[in-house]
Amino acid sequence: MCSTCSPIPKPFHTVIIGRPWTQKSGALVRAQVPVAPKSSGLHTFPELSKQVISLTDLQLVEIVEKQSRTSSPFPESEHRKLQFHPPFLDEAYERCRKLCAEYAKTFYLGTLLMTEERQKAIWAIYVWCRRTDELVDGPNATYMSSTVLDRWEERLQDLFDGHPYDMLDAALADTVFKFPLDITPFRDMIEGMRMDTRKCRYENFQELYLYCYYVAGTVGLMSVPVMGITVDSSISNQSIYNAALYLGIGNQLTNILRDVGEDALRGRVYLPQDELAQFGLTDEDVFSRKVTDRWREFMKQQITRARFYFNMAEEGVSHLNKASRWPVWSSLMIYRKILDEIEENDYDNLTKRAYVGRTKKLLTLPLAYSRATSVPT
Repeated sequence: MCSTCSPIPKPFHTVIIGRPWTQKSGALVRAQVPVAPKSSGLHTFPELSKQVISLTDLQLVEIVEKQSRTSSPFPESEHRKLQFHPPFLDEAYERCRKLCAEYAKTFYLGTLLMTEERQKAIWAIYVWCRRTDELVDGPNATYMSSTVLDRWEERLQDLFDGHPYDMLDAALADTVFKFPLDITPFRDMIEGMRMDTRKCRYENFQELYLYCYYVAGTVGLMSVPVMGITVDSSISNQSIYNAALYLGIGNQLTNILRDVGEDALRGRVYLPQDELAQFGLTDEDVFSRKVTDRWREFMKQQITRARFYFNMAEEGVSHLNKASRWPVWSSLMIYRKILDEIEENDYDNLTKRAYVGRTKKLLTLPLAYSRATSVPT
């Protein structure tokens, strides 16, 4: 997250998201998403359906088209460059597995329900994402600069070209060769790290949504080609990718709510400033780490929004490949329970960190299996 803070920008009424410019029908256009006007009532929450920002709004529909191919993006001539010795690849994926198991226990539990090929691919993607995040938020973050992120993006391109830099990169290069992954979500995640070095406050939810897309929605888009889409799906691929995007948004919003107290100790506030103000709250209330009735009411609204995005994701999960539904349902349901734990803590996420115990996780698995095996509507 953020090492240097920029001033909070002035409020505005239109949010520009996605690529700065895109060519369409011979004209340059910008994707614009209207910001819901503020209510005169102090505690009125914006209508949630108006806060949905889709792949079309983000100008990411091309990703769906590229990743819906059945083959790897590598041309046939690149095949020789990716012929690593099997023991080398085995060791690369094993290192990815260990890192995932150590640092993402809930996520790792879900991967254990996947097929072996999918497990390896998801572990490789996770490790690359973690390494990217640690550039800004890891032990060496004090040495972070724009040059470091630029170099990391160059390494990413080399990896997609079949020239990995190290063993962990090799695992992802092999995954890219096996699955039709597009480079755009990976680049966008790096852009999210750039945002973290420039910005510590978010004026409204639209700004926060864009940040959530960069650092988490991108993971959903990376994962769909690995999970696969059922051949008899009754909804469009784009609808499934939108659901993957919303799952990433829901996960990140949950992360933010779970980690409010920890972020406050670092001078970070990943909460919409205008919505804090609507409840008569400021950054100082966050830093004081005192749970008040105003804070509880504010948290109720934030939890409602996070649940809304999990609910939006459900339709797409039911249309993934049958072999992938159980682990994804498990991850979704377990992560959503973090919100329940915040409620159980009487909305004290300022001094307590909500977590789902192992027993509750295990009890969720049969429920997730039931959802995974039900016929999608």
